[in-house]
Amino acid sequence: MMHDADHWQATRHSLLARLKDADNSTGWQEFFDTYGRLIYGVALKSGLREAEAEDALQETAIAVARHIPEFKYDPAKCSFKTWLLLLARQRIVHQFRKRNKPGGDANRVHAGPERARAAGSDTLNLASDDATQPATVDRFPDPAGERLEVIWDQEWNKHLLSRAVEAVKKQVSDRQFQIFDLYVLQERPVREVARALRVRAAQVYLAKHRVGALHKKELKRLESEM
Repeated sequence: MMHDADHWQATRHSLLARLKDADNSTGWQEFFDTYGRLIYGVALKSGLREAEAEDALQETAIAVARHIPEFKYDPAKCSFKTWLLLLARQRIVHQFRKRNKPGGDANRVHAGPERARAAGSDTLNLASDDATQPATVDRFPDPAGERLEVIWDQEWNKHLLSRAVEAVKKQVSDRQFQIFDLYVLQERPVREVARALRVRAAQVYLAKHRVGALHKKELKRLESEM
């Protein structure tokens, strides 16, 4: 019987092998299911708008298709996560440069207070000293720098947690998942959870233990596969 680590290693190599076959639609669908939301989220957090983030995602997928035949999996030298970040980063920067082109519609976007508030604290700081000036790639921190790597790692971890939760949800009863969601994910008090779902406190603790163990297992699997 194949050990979990061997199975995860084989799964990862299998996906990379399928991606090297440009006509393998199943492999590319799995790529988008696994990484699409991640890349799109990172692009948004970097300061791109929705249409720009969608373009960055599509261009990253095209770059992966173009360069995947050259990629050789070797975690000691370059993991797929790092390689994918390099490709995504280049496409995100490209979107900022397109915004910066003279006469471009996106070049007229201002980085004023309202936009800064709408973007949220997790985005790159696009505000300049003079908010009346157009936002250009030279006027705010380069998204190819360390800040984007921080965003990438944050979104990567959030993505892993989200996918692990989705996987666990399919393996347990609705009641068990409700308990786990309220008590562990939403961090509600045990008494409140028990009262809301009409279960005993012991059932809450038991669900936390059982579902939590599955959640950790799924996280480990995803960390290995991705």
